[in-house]
Amino acid sequence: MARRCELTGKGPITGHNISHSHIRTKRRQVPNIHKRRLYSDALGSFVTLNVAANTIRSIEHAGGFDKFIIKQSVDGLSKRALAVRNRIDRARRAMG
Repeated sequence: MARRCELTGKGPITGHNISHSHIRTKRRQVPNIHKRRLYSDALGSFVTLNVAANTIRSIEHAGGFDKFIIKQSVDGLSKRALAVRNRIDRARRAMG
């Protein structure tokens, strides 16, 4: 599984472990990714995506999955998330 959030694009970053003698060794810091089922009100169904833990908090803060994904920029979304966003957008326009 790729360690990248499908909604925010958050991925691994590199850094250094620094020992007491100040020797630097490379390390990799990966985001806290979880496979989650997120409910879409517009679609009336669940959508399964790999999202970071802080993204789940951001979704709750935004007032739901639909509001969050519509506000997200297109370049940060994965192909699957972009397809879901388009489906939600069409469903919201159809409702009025």
